Amino acid sequence: QVQLVESGGGLGQPGGSLTLSCTASGFTFKEYHMKWYRRAPGKERELVARIGNFGVATKYAESVKGRFTITRINAKKTVYLQMNSLKPEDTAMYYCCAGSKFFESDDNDSWGQGTQVTVSS
Repeated sequence: QVQLVESGGGLGQPGGSLTLSCTASGFTFKEYHMKWYRRAPGKERELVARIGNFGVATKYAESVKGRFTITRINAKKTVYLQMNSLKPEDTAMYYCCAGSKFFESDDNDSWGQGTQVTVSS
């Protein structure tokens, strides 16, 4: 079955860096666009970054542009989110998502269980 497993979350320092990973199984990874979402307590879910199935097209939320980088290695069935210059407002549960559409999500998307990122000194 489709499985997405996130890792790499934890406690980060303001101004520091963390790298999240999401490893996929159960589907043809290279055919799907990948996205990172986050949800902070009391806030709506936010689409942080997305990457096309070939790894060329990317798009970022304004809140993370210039600080976060999404990449993927199709041979490893893994997508990454490099997070630099961390801010306390980056604190959230981060979710990996696989979908057939780049610009939107739908009910057919697959989700991981999430990994918690906490930015605090």
